[in-house]
Amino acid sequence: MKPASHHVTHCKGCRAPICWALTTANGRRQPVDATPSAEGNLAVTQGADGLLYVRSLTKAHPEPRPSEWQAMPHHATCPSPPPRRSSGGGQRSRSGVRRAPWQGLQG
Repeated sequence: MKPASHHVTHCKGCRAPICWALTTANGRRQPVDATPSAEGNLAVTQGADGLLYVRSLTKAHPEPRPSEWQAMPHHATCPSPPPRRSSGGGQRSRSGVRRAPWQGLQG
């Protein structure tokens, strides 16, 4: 099975045909190669809402279902991936205490 042509776009880095799909695990967008691949570790399907959804193929479910097609994540095949963004989870430096007006107890 192949994705519908209206789902196919092109990678900004390498211009390869890709599709954007929502992960079933957390609903985040993930680029996948538009060309089905027998070596792929993802199963992609079109939902009733017309959107593409992707799930990982695992040992428990190693084969795609009849309505799914097998694909590779585009990050694994792109020859010119975009630079990684920082997750923002690191330590931030602090340079002192921000002063605030004193608000005493009112009784």
